[in-house]
Amino acid sequence: MSATISVVIPVYNEEAGLEALAERLYPVLDALGRGYEVIFVDDGSRDRSAAVLRQLFERRPERTRVVLLTRNAGQHMAILAGFAHTRGDYVITLDADLQNPPEEIGKLVTAMDQGADYVGTVRARRQDALWRKAASRLMNRIRERTTQIRISDQGCMLRGYHRTIVDAINRCLEVSTFVPALAYTFARHPVEIEVAHSERAAGKSKYSIYRLIRLNFDLLTGFSVVPLQFFTMVGMVVALISLAFVVVLAVQRIFIGPEVQGVFTLFGLAFFFIGILLVSVGVMGEYVGRIYEQVRQRPRYTITAILEGEPPRGEFPDTTSSPAVANPDHRSEGREQASKVNPALDHTEMLRAEHEPGRTP
Repeated sequence: MSATISVVIPVYNEEAGLEALAERLYPVLDALGRGYEVIFVDDGSRDRSAAVLRQLFERRPERTRVVLLTRNAGQHMAILAGFAHTRGDYVITLDADLQNPPEEIGKLVTAMDQGADYVGTVRARRQDALWRKAASRLMNRIRERTTQIRISDQGCMLRGYHRTIVDAINRCLEVSTFVPALAYTFARHPVEIEVAHSERAAGKSKYSIYRLIRLNFDLLTGFSVVPLQFFTMVGMVVALISLAFVVVLAVQRIFIGPEVQGVFTLFGLAFFFIGILLVSVGVMGEYVGRIYEQVRQRPRYTITAILEGEPPRGEFPDTTSSPAVANPDHRSEGREQASKVNPALDHTEMLRAEHEPGRTP
């Protein structure tokens, strides 16, 4: 029997493009001739995305599952929420903006059929602003040198994961992470393939410059201690240079006498070293902040409701008691909500009423 497929799609304020996504995605998956499921994860959208997802679920309930998060948890937390509810042998992540065409999914499936357990992708003729391309190249090089994680295109979310990789990720309890990099650390046979890239079909990117900077901080501090080691070495060099200055000043005072020349140079050097000190304290603060978030042990995300129907008989194994899913908090959280389908429908109906004139919830 061919491997079954789960497609996980995080959604945040994407109501304008969801219909177009469904019109292209389902025919592609039907053509593969395999069992599949599509898992939409609404990441606390503020528009009518939840109502549109309910409509998509009603059209194909046997193929569609919708996970509604209570509030915006971030793209990668939404993907983890989707991973916790997948049943397929192959799990594919896909953005909802159609910049990565669903027609490329077949390439990832072929690569996994050939033995890859993690399939990364590189966008061909990337349709993004020049500054974003340059920033991505720079951060890719920095990340590879500090973390040893070889991801040529970290911004492309069209990726494939074997069931074993997803199970390993589900066992992780990190509060802040980057899913493709985490998967790479577990992969035995990772590969990268080139895929097409298109302009955004509707809406606008949710990643501002600030969020991109935050993402790269998470990458550097979440998968390596090299930044700490770097500033430790810088501190040692600065200490040696300072010692040399002390010796030079002492010799001058003994043989030449006190003088005021070079005072401003010393001020400049002092400010430079203070700047280095502040940056190093900031980097250390990043690690301390990650520890603080982790020790609080708060849920990474909370689920309001789940819309799910029964898949075709015998297509997916029963995973409700699977030992591979060893994250009981997230699995039990999802199962508890999954048993309450009617409240989920009521919730999305209220969302629809809030955005459609003439209707009352």
